[in-house]
Amino acid sequence: MENLNYSKAIKEIEEILRYIESQEVDVDILVEKVKRAAELIRFCKNKLKVAQHELHKTLIELEENAISDIEPF
Repeated sequence: MENLNYSKAIKEIEEILRYIESQEVDVDILVEKVKRAAELIRFCKNKLKVAQHELHKTLIELEENAISDIEPF
């Protein structure tokens, strides 16, 4: 999944959904589209987990820095 980012993956998932919702769906293509959608969903879920972890880590670091910046009386 080279050059793939979250936004591109979401757009591709939306395209796949539009195809699936269309009136004329080729069964062979449908199977491949569903497999691709599953890959993209896993990719997006992983990106969200990594982002959540990074944000949590950053917020903890900010909190620790704020506490260490407080001068005792």
